[in-house]
Amino acid sequence: MSVQNRDRTDAAAIDRRYCRHSTYGAALGLCQLKDRALTTHTPHDASEARSTTQSAAQGALATKKYFVLDTNVLLHNPQAIFKFEEHEVVIPLTVIEELDTFKKNNDETGRNARQVVRGLDKLRSIGHLFEGVVWNEQGGIIRVARVEPMEDERSLELNKNDNLILSVAAKLNRQGLRTIFITKDINARVKCDALGIDTEDFEADRVDADWLHSGYCSMQVSTEVIDSLYQERQLPRTMLDITPGRTPDGQLMKSEDLVPNQFVILIDQADSGHTGLARVLGNTGHLIPVTGPRKPVYGIMARNVQQTMALDLLLDDDVKLVTLIGPAGTGKTLMAIATGMQKVFKEERLDKLLVARPIMPLGRDIGYLPGDKDEKLSMWMQPIFDNVGYLLSTRSAGQGDADSKSTEQRLDQLMATGKLVMEPLTYIRGRSIPHQFMIIDEAQNLSPHEIKTIVSRVGDGTKIVLCGDIGQIDNPYLDAASNGLAHAIERLKGQTIAGHVTLSKTERSELASLAAEVL
Repeated sequence: MSVQNRDRTDAAAIDRRYCRHSTYGAALGLCQLKDRALTTHTPHDASEARSTTQSAAQGALATKKYFVLDTNVLLHNPQAIFKFEEHEVVIPLTVIEELDTFKKNNDETGRNARQVVRGLDKLRSIGHLFEGVVWNEQGGIIRVARVEPMEDERSLELNKNDNLILSVAAKLNRQGLRTIFITKDINARVKCDALGIDTEDFEADRVDADWLHSGYCSMQVSTEVIDSLYQERQLPRTMLDITPGRTPDGQLMKSEDLVPNQFVILIDQADSGHTGLARVLGNTGHLIPVTGPRKPVYGIMARNVQQTMALDLLLDDDVKLVTLIGPAGTGKTLMAIATGMQKVFKEERLDKLLVARPIMPLGRDIGYLPGDKDEKLSMWMQPIFDNVGYLLSTRSAGQGDADSKSTEQRLDQLMATGKLVMEPLTYIRGRSIPHQFMIIDEAQNLSPHEIKTIVSRVGDGTKIVLCGDIGQIDNPYLDAASNGLAHAIERLKGQTIAGHVTLSKTERSELASLAAEVL
């Protein structure tokens, strides 16, 4: 073989080895470029090309990051493996084994596990997962790594799956590769820090909980602006450009920053006791006055300005999705149920009131609760039963109803007709839900993927309300910044058919208010 041909053969072999091996997968496009160069270059050119290819591969290594994913990340978001663009995603084989144990479940974790496994199976048609599969134009790689603990990893008990997964990240890290372990397990992140491994939470769907959209702001305006709002029944937002407003968390707010269905508390510059309340219309951008319902909504009235805002959104048929957050006792769930009962039972605009709660706080299926299905359901949905019972008794008392039926009998009758349905969230997934008033309570315990799954099931004519307290999360893999409720609030901000209000004032009782403030 001539020197020229030998150089061509050696260079081509080097290039293909770089492209085939996952470590050099980002340089995949260099193979075709190099092959074309070899057909015209001299032996000296071939040597230069080989050197150039090696330098390019080394450059790719210098910028490439290796993201090792924990099982909980994939159960949280099955699309996580595709969120790292040009970098390499490493999935330890132990993670695949753990996914296999979850895929039999009928809950959201089971569905997510099955989706991940199906995605990996499709990648097998492109290449070998153990070598690494290039899946996008940026040279991003997805690889399944064998768990081969190094002998000097004596600080880890390798009979535990968590530590076996960590050992994959530790091995890559010791090879000098830019390794980042992605996990939603706080304890695992602490271990990584002790081992000198960079670690992060899965950030793709996190929001800044400290600056979460509150749904309203306050602005100082002239007396004429407030008077004009109520006299003309609308107000161009440009009339607010006197002084910047502020949101409850202190952010400056100008009129152009206002979004559809956001509320504005107008404060008279000359007299702080003279105020007005307006909401931004989604279709025109004008502000309309908000006075609150003149009659009780199934027996209840707003007790503060935040509740007035919430009821305004809940009663508006054009606002198809409402999110309400706040601590216990702020009235978020009670107002949602009262509005649903008003729309379904009194006005008969919708066919059914559906109230659901996730069973996530239990960390297990409802089957673990004692009793038959109805007894299990009654125990888990008791807070909802309490709210409905309170509304039934309040409305009957307010109307002087002489019906001898007890509150329990009224509740049973409503459920028997099928117009009132209360069940765990597990039972409504996979269904199409048209012409209903749908309430998801404790929505802070759902992941962004779960919220998306639920909202995408909403049928024509249905209104959905998501309620919860992002400061009280029972799901061990969610926090105030990563839960689905906060995610929905931030992502749906500015949509004309969505609105949000953050409630902060407790109205349950004097004792409840005191507890919220001092305990």
